[in-house]
Amino acid sequence: MTLGIVNLLSNFLDKNRKKEVAYVKMLSGEAPIYSQFGNDIYASDVVLQCFYTIIDEMSKLNPRHVRSQGMDLIPIDDDIQRVLEDPNPLMTFSDFMSKFMFNLLVFENSFVYKQYEGDRLVGLYPLSPTQVTFVEDLRGRLYVKMLFKNGMSTTLPYELLIHQKNHFTVDDLMGGSVGGKRNDAPLLEVLKLNDILLQGVRKALKASLAINGIVKYKTVIDDGVMDEKIKEFEDKLTKNQSGFLGIDSKAEYIPLKRDLAIVDEKLLEFMDDKILRNFKTPVEIVRGNYTAEQYEAWYQICLEPYIISISRTFTKSIFTKREITGFKHQIKLYPKELIFMNTAQTLAMVNLLGQSGTLFENEKRVAFGYPPLKELEGVRLQSLNYVNVEYAREYQTQQKTPIKDGESNDS
Repeated sequence: MTLGIVNLLSNFLDKNRKKEVAYVKMLSGEAPIYSQFGNDIYASDVVLQCFYTIIDEMSKLNPRHVRSQGMDLIPIDDDIQRVLEDPNPLMTFSDFMSKFMFNLLVFENSFVYKQYEGDRLVGLYPLSPTQVTFVEDLRGRLYVKMLFKNGMSTTLPYELLIHQKNHFTVDDLMGGSVGGKRNDAPLLEVLKLNDILLQGVRKALKASLAINGIVKYKTVIDDGVMDEKIKEFEDKLTKNQSGFLGIDSKAEYIPLKRDLAIVDEKLLEFMDDKILRNFKTPVEIVRGNYTAEQYEAWYQICLEPYIISISRTFTKSIFTKREITGFKHQIKLYPKELIFMNTAQTLAMVNLLGQSGTLFENEKRVAFGYPPLKELEGVRLQSLNYVNVEYAREYQTQQKTPIKDGESNDS
């Protein structure tokens, strides 16, 4: 929570402190109070690695304010676009999206405060409340009371917030399970098994390294003498600096062979895969050794639903109903930087789009890792092998009969 947003929320709270509000009536009959606390699943390195992988990919998105005109999307360069690119004084859009996605993955809900100057949007601030309560005033206007970990509390109109819900199913107002929390009970069982497995590995590894050999005495000795021999052996171990251990002829030292193949590799992979399946992320993606096909499948099943849902939520929250339905304004998150292609696939893409004049020449250079050139700024080339659809129709209707070999068509 930055100092700037704390002051903004505090000022708003002072202005609205006297409003009479009551809890929102829910269909389930429960009180709409939600605690956004963490869970033990985030103690797992596998879960955190998965979350960070998703967050890193989502932070590569490019936000655009566009307006649909027929089948075309026209980019709009206005205040909204400038805020999307520079959400607030302390964050880039990548920083903003990282915080936004972390809250969404951890708490199943992500809140963003929209700062306005008059009717003009001037800032977007991701919020991390520890508890939220939905209330409404006498006119039925919806508010959200937020409690933060620093002890600050404020109440904001719901229309001043962007509220992204993940797995919006059983609860009336929040994403996640009952009470607006993650349903982590099945995953916790798997993580407990994984922890038991890792504890066994640690203990077995420690034992394997601690017991290096056995001293076998060739004569029968009583308990008192045995204790003395053990004490003498320990003293030799602690004082030994050369790496060689001297013992008398009555004893024989038998080294133990170290074998650290304690857990089957397939079992470890199975446990990792079982955990990661909860987040639709294969282990190859987390490790970074994925193929183009694996990345494409992961993009479609994991990332694309987030991209579509977030785009629609931002559109609904930022624009009025008239701007959306009448003028077709939208917020789109473009995944160009996310799409993974090898050199052959990139070449095929450039050939396909380049011949139709869709790509600028500098875009072709950038696709292969070359920097853009000043002399190619704004230059687009198109193949003459293509013709406008209307011209093609006109050409076909004017030509009444097929042209035979050796003949010409003066028309």
